[in-house]
Amino acid sequence: MSLSRPSSFRFEPKHRRLRLDPHDQTFFQDPYQAYAQLHAETPSFFWENYGFWCFIGYDAVNKLLRDRRFGREKRNSAADSQGNIGDRSHLKDFDHVEKFSMLELEPPNHTRLRTLVNRAFVSRQVERLRPRIQALAHDLIDRFEPRGEADLIADFATPIPVTIIAEMLGVPTETAPQLLDWSHRIVAMYMHGRNRQSEESANTASAEFASFLRDYAGQRRAEPADDLLSLLLAAEADGSKLSEDELITTAILLLNAGHEATVHQTGNAVKTILESGSDPAILFADAESTAKTVEECLRFDAPLHMFTRYAYEQIDLGDGILLKPGNQIGLMLGAGNRDPRAFAAPDTFLPDRSEQKNLSFGAGIHFCIGAPLARLELQVALSVLFERLPNLGFKKKPIYRDTYHFHGLERLDVEW
Repeated sequence: MSLSRPSSFRFEPKHRRLRLDPHDQTFFQDPYQAYAQLHAETPSFFWENYGFWCFIGYDAVNKLLRDRRFGREKRNSAADSQGNIGDRSHLKDFDHVEKFSMLELEPPNHTRLRTLVNRAFVSRQVERLRPRIQALAHDLIDRFEPRGEADLIADFATPIPVTIIAEMLGVPTETAPQLLDWSHRIVAMYMHGRNRQSEESANTASAEFASFLRDYAGQRRAEPADDLLSLLLAAEADGSKLSEDELITTAILLLNAGHEATVHQTGNAVKTILESGSDPAILFADAESTAKTVEECLRFDAPLHMFTRYAYEQIDLGDGILLKPGNQIGLMLGAGNRDPRAFAAPDTFLPDRSEQKNLSFGAGIHFCIGAPLARLELQVALSVLFERLPNLGFKKKPIYRDTYHFHGLERLDVEW
């Protein structure tokens, strides 16, 4: 692997301070070069562009994700995930949605919400979707196969997860383009360097998304069906049901999380496999090989590279890292997945690794609730794709989007 530094990369070893613009094209096109240099220097550093301490070691990230002294819930006067404090009146609708998100809550509220939602995403429930995912993958390929070329992000990676989660929730699949638009505008709130325009766009999207789902929830309340909205309306744990606000926020979260990372991971996985020169017939020879291939794809080029946590008390993490309540830390999932102390040949794609592990779905109480669904979608979609198009190759060099946290391709132009 070439180790040319991003032009904005400045690391001061004595105080472990890093200056590195996450919008530096060399960096977001290949963050692993910078990670390799940082792994050689330190397991933790203060990233000045973000204003908090970051951790890149596999063991440290795994441990801190489970450390209950930290959490996702913003308390008191803590800054938000981008370090912002101040007037948020223009974010009223966004904040109202986020207020009820299990992703942003801690026990006991998180426990109650997750218990109510979890039954829809256990592996045995998700496995029932396999035939539908297979049929959808074949249908999409039927549409573009005669052309001899495609942008796999738009034509394949995006439609599968958004269609599946829309069908699960019970909203019309023809609304997928609108759902995607709302989702992208909301997710922009978690990007580095957001501005007033993107904030107002996210707020409007939150209001419109909530209104859309409120209408469908009303229909399901009057006429329950065999879908996730109906299940959430009926779900009860210890005598407690979801409030309407909790229901709407949970549906938005599931739609956003139910496609965003899977789209990126599908594209990243195809790129990884093609660049590795591996034989897809071997990678997807059977269920065991397919599962191993997907796990290594998740490790090798993850779709989410940083997750933040707030400190809830004064915490001394050693090595000069003393945190006050409200301070944030950055847990770098993509870097942890390439830790040379945890993986032999971390920068090599090796689906037959003896120990398969990754941080791509997080860990602890916020471990991704949709992990079984994401794994199934990836296993099925990639198997069908390489079975149908065994001679798949790049038409153009794949280019990543300027969205460092959410690491995914702008396009994936292929031909066969």
